[in-house]
Amino acid sequence: MPFSRRLIEIDPEAETNRIVEAMREIVSRKFHKRGAVIGISGGIDSSVCLALAARAFGPDKVLGITMPETDSNPESELLARKLAQHFGVAYLVKDLTAVLASFGTYARRDQAIKKIFPEYDATYKAKIVLPTALGPKDQLNVFQLTIISPEGVTKTQRAPLKEYLEIVAASNFKQRSRMAMLYYQAERLNYAVIGTGNKDEHDQGFFVKFGDGGADIKPIAHLFKTQVFQLAAYLDVPKEIQERVPTTDTYSAECTQEEFFFRVPFAIGDVIWYAMEKDVPVKEVAEEMGLSEEQVTNIQNDIRRKIRTTEYLRSEPQHLG
Repeated sequence: MPFSRRLIEIDPEAETNRIVEAMREIVSRKFHKRGAVIGISGGIDSSVCLALAARAFGPDKVLGITMPETDSNPESELLARKLAQHFGVAYLVKDLTAVLASFGTYARRDQAIKKIFPEYDATYKAKIVLPTALGPKDQLNVFQLTIISPEGVTKTQRAPLKEYLEIVAASNFKQRSRMAMLYYQAERLNYAVIGTGNKDEHDQGFFVKFGDGGADIKPIAHLFKTQVFQLAAYLDVPKEIQERVPTTDTYSAECTQEEFFFRVPFAIGDVIWYAMEKDVPVKEVAEEMGLSEEQVTNIQNDIRRKIRTTEYLRSEPQHLG
């Protein structure tokens, strides 16, 4: 049977039922928790997790929390509110700007950016990006910093390792602060914290350790992003969320997940990854996807590198006794 991109499609009804039953078993019977707390961002992953939790525990035992800060897209809060209302769950808004400022999140980040672009100040927007993996060469993950002036002038430069690490370390306060808020609310209610990462994020390391990677249960960590979209359609997630381009919502400049980390559209990367796991010959994959064999190989290499180099993010604390 020839390889087809349709092989990645799932039975959304059967998968929903399986996940819902597993969530009930783990959260209610194993952890002895009463319900679920979920950080919701107006994105597809947290929306699907909220819909699944509402089915598993009932809307009255689910709390959705959105945690904006000064760099957040205002649309995220609006969509998160609409999502909670759509599924009839309780909803809180906790602005983290003051908390993050007290950690020095913005000041530390801006100091690092100014080392690369001295003209940068608070009137600029900034983001970190990667080059596409669809190019002719197998390029390593060399991060670039982009700044946008108030007049709309864009400058991009390779980020030196020291400054790149400083920017990321400061930005990661955002995810770790959100995790702390989720656990406060969960412990107050005797609820479990639901992680919202999908397979792309979990296996390739697109999460912050003890930040958005921290949770009691991760119901969609086995699903490719494109499969999450399939569940979203079945679960009747609001159309605006289904049609929204996945973003990081971390940097002041709008930055898609493809730009920042994955380097290819999910509709391409997921199929190639699936084929790689099933040992489908590169030639067959290239023909199905309308790509060259070199492009398919480059994307596979990029996925393998990310999985290998982020293994420590998925590891438990090492016990030496």
